Amino acid sequence: MRKISRRNFLLASGAVTISAALSACGGSSSSTGAASSAAASSAASAAPAAQGKVLNIWCWNDEFQGRFNNYYPEVASIAEDKSTTTLKDGTVVKWTINANENNNYQNKLDEALLNQDSAADDDKVDIFLIEADYALKYVDSDYALDVKADIGLTDADLAGQYQYTKDIVSVDGSQRGTTWQATPGLFAYRRSIAKEVLGTDDPTEVQSHLSDWDKFNEVAAQAYAKGYKMLSGFDDAYRTFSNNVDAPWVDGTTVKVDPNIMKWVDQTKEYTDKGYNNKSSLWDSQWAADQGPSGKVFGFFYSTWGINFTLLGNSLETPVAEGGKEEVGNGIYGDYAVCEGPQPYYWGGTWICAAAGTDDTDIIRDVMQKLTCDEAIMKQITLDTQDYTNNEKAMEEIANSDYASDFLGGQNHIALFAEAAKKIDMSNAGPYDQGLNESLQNAFKDYFTGTVDEDTAKANFETAIKEKYPELTDVVWPA
Repeated sequence: MRKISRRNFLLASGAVTISAALSACGGSSSSTGAASSAAASSAASAAPAAQGKVLNIWCWNDEFQGRFNNYYPEVASIAEDKSTTTLKDGTVVKWTINANENNNYQNKLDEALLNQDSAADDDKVDIFLIEADYALKYVDSDYALDVKADIGLTDADLAGQYQYTKDIVSVDGSQRGTTWQATPGLFAYRRSIAKEVLGTDDPTEVQSHLSDWDKFNEVAAQAYAKGYKMLSGFDDAYRTFSNNVDAPWVDGTTVKVDPNIMKWVDQTKEYTDKGYNNKSSLWDSQWAADQGPSGKVFGFFYSTWGINFTLLGNSLETPVAEGGKEEVGNGIYGDYAVCEGPQPYYWGGTWICAAAGTDDTDIIRDVMQKLTCDEAIMKQITLDTQDYTNNEKAMEEIANSDYASDFLGGQNHIALFAEAAKKIDMSNAGPYDQGLNESLQNAFKDYFTGTVDEDTAKANFETAIKEKYPELTDVVWPA
């Protein structure tokens, strides 16, 4: 299997220079809850050590923690502050959660993995989570174990999963991660706004008005005339464009900006100039408010986690408890629906990886089997939380049932997700995706607001990626 060198492994995180890489190898970890390491170490060995009594899980938010605590059958108790979970056999699961912003999660994880050999058994990273945008950085390295050869999952265990969820974490036939979710994307819109703008809130009829970008832009003009924004901000449509490119970001050491990315630039500039968006950015307060009762935004591009984890949360007075019954909404609960939108796309996804050097392979195997392969558990997660889980048979059963989401006004959105999931293509994914996507979006915000011209935005993007990825030497823009 191809191996990423230690130097390039750190560079691929996008924020570590050569001197910092050397420092990280010998210094102490700054990760919350992670052990300090006294000396530099070589890449972690794939050979597991003796079983430990602590299972260390690293992630960037509490989504997987909620799935684990509510659906892993071996959970016995949860600490009041949720920092640890105790299993029935006495194993203590220790959660290390570091936010994703500015590569923070990757940087701290990288340091811990580089120090894995010298860490005490109960301080070693056992499980770490990764996202689609940087999955290849970890699976194409020595730091993630093969889920079959090293951990013990079988082909029969993995048979029900969507193939793309296995392909994206596989290198040369070695699968190095597994996930409980699939992440096809849809367009979530406000029913009340659609009725006022289009005269209907029916998903099939709304889709007929949004089935390609020309129609989508026409509706944006109609919405504006009625006093509404089509989208909240600069980033909302980005994934729909970036997931429909013709080639990966990087060819050798050259960054190639796909023409479809520039279509997003052109559309977003037009929407900003014409007042079709609210000039928000993903995750900021304006973007969140636009999803709530005071929002005047027609809709949002969202994949599966966005519906149940983010949009629903922004539509409740009190966020829904994991695995619990949905609370009464804040005025727009039931006012959303979903349709396919102008193009199929996916957004995100979280994979569970076993860290090389772990001393808890038996527990990891059971966690992976129960939380990503067990059809009954996968189905129950979807029924409880509206997430779209990684079992094709279970999802088809729900898609063809009378399942209805109260949050979506009684719609069976799983049926639409089931169709969209069949169209996911991750063949153009690469290890630099997160950093390049974020750098391009950041560089062009000043262009959208008129602070700089397009050529300056391009130059700022080139400067940013050369600082972030010194090994990438050239940038080619479409003619």
